[in-house]
Amino acid sequence: MSVITLSQADAVINAILSRARELECRPVSVVVVEHGAVVKAFKKEDGSAMMRFEMALGKAYAALALGRSSSLVRSRTEERPLFMDFLFNASQDRIFAEGGGMLIRDAGGELLGAVGVTGDTQERDEELAAHGIRAAGLKTDEDCAGLAHHVRLKN
Repeated sequence: MSVITLSQADAVINAILSRARELECRPVSVVVVEHGAVVKAFKKEDGSAMMRFEMALGKAYAALALGRSSSLVRSRTEERPLFMDFLFNASQDRIFAEGGGMLIRDAGGELLGAVGVTGDTQERDEELAAHGIRAAGLKTDEDCAGLAHHVRLKN
């Protein structure tokens, strides 16, 4: 099992922060986790709200726990609330079902970890997450859709 390196995690985070400034986003916070949602790196821009670490971690955790982007987890919550309520409880409320959490894969599609971005709209957070992954030379699930690894692009 491969894991994301600190150098890769820093590259993902720095690309996200740079892009967020280019787009004039509200202050963002970004976490990169390895398997088991163990934090590899975290940065919080000046002006970010107090609980942004918990929100970013919850989005990354959601992506890892359910093997799909946190925006798909959010859709699943709307489609199957009873099922998701069970998962929220089983995870001790670590899952945050909002867009901005994405799985990080290597060039061959192997799972390395996840990123969670929070601070702007969930659509923008998700866009930033994808940008950071790709800018670091890594892959999103969308990028790996044609590879042998199973990825979820819809519920």
